[in-house]
Amino acid sequence: MISTRWQIIFCGILALILPRIEGNAISLDSSNFNDTISKNQVVLLNFYADWCRFSQMLSPIWDELATIVSKKFPEPGKAIIAKVDCEQQQEIASRYHITKYPTLKLLCNGQLVKKEYRGPRTAESMATFVEEQLKDPIIKIESLDDIKKAKEENKRTIFGYFDASGHSAQYQNLQKISQALKDDCKFVVGIGDIVKQLRPPGSAVVTFSGSASDEDDTFLGDLNTYAELLVWATDRCIPLVREITFGNAEELTEEGLPFLILFHDPVDDDSPKQYRAVIERELVDHKTKVNFLIADGIQFAHPLHHLGKSRSDLPLIAIDSFRHMYLFKDYSRINDAGVLRAFLDDLYSGKLHKEFHYGPTDEEQLSATIQQIAGERAGGEAVRRVTTPPESTFKKLGPSPNRYTLLQKEEL
Repeated sequence: MISTRWQIIFCGILALILPRIEGNAISLDSSNFNDTISKNQVVLLNFYADWCRFSQMLSPIWDELATIVSKKFPEPGKAIIAKVDCEQQQEIASRYHITKYPTLKLLCNGQLVKKEYRGPRTAESMATFVEEQLKDPIIKIESLDDIKKAKEENKRTIFGYFDASGHSAQYQNLQKISQALKDDCKFVVGIGDIVKQLRPPGSAVVTFSGSASDEDDTFLGDLNTYAELLVWATDRCIPLVREITFGNAEELTEEGLPFLILFHDPVDDDSPKQYRAVIERELVDHKTKVNFLIADGIQFAHPLHHLGKSRSDLPLIAIDSFRHMYLFKDYSRINDAGVLRAFLDDLYSGKLHKEFHYGPTDEEQLSATIQQIAGERAGGEAVRRVTTPPESTFKKLGPSPNRYTLLQKEEL
């Protein structure tokens, strides 16, 4: 019979090596975090602080959610509801760029999914969300016509063509990636004889297509290497230029990067193409510094109003730094080499902000004066340039202080 002394030692060891469970929600720290996220298909994480009242309100609901999920998906490695005390685990919080409490992040097979949970904070709603994440996003084709139809939808799609085995390491890698990128790309797969003409015998092929008119972009790396395939798929599924809507404005705002926004009339298809071409040609190296966005100028009439503009002024380009908005002076010069880059450089250097406080440079003031005199001599109204930028409007679409405790951070 085991002595009391050894029972105490054994329980102490278990406490060290097993995740701490409080009300079924697993508390993660540096000792168990990486192991937990890597060994579970879906992990829904609550980044919280004990002193935050919104975290306190969520705590019993989170434990209730954990109970529901553990009963619904009892298989090991399926789904885990976990939490991280950001005050105690600052390194983990920093790794995931936590700027508000509570922040609910989703990881699939250890990979952070960009879109976090922002729905109703009820156990039932969040359990439904977890169940949705466990569904296989891969669409299996039954004929080659299905491939043609998928391309005709003109959506970003990754195609996989595999041999008779749908359980190879190569297929499993693509399946894991599909769960992480399902909000950004469709995943269409053919297995066996149906797609034998689309792949070499005994080999698999993975390609990307953005539209029916695009040439297939084939992955040339090692399909057995998950990290390599993930980087390739992410680069293609998440575009350099994205559309901002009221549905994604909060998450885009929370990324913390200034916005360079093209406002266009929804009937105008040319200016978005022109804008994308300039960004891809000249500004790829700025993608870690700024979010390149396209906005419907009718839906986002309020920011235009703050800029003193209306539908008749579209298209136009502006920067929103989350403190102020700055208007790009002359849209007709968008294709002039270096002009848009110079506009961004003026933001980074502080020139745009300096002009807000002290007015334009002498050269710009002279130009404005000449325009004013010319307007007066022509018998019209004086042409005056407004040099005071309006306040940011998009920062108001960020996380609400009525729902989160927001942490302070520096803005441009």
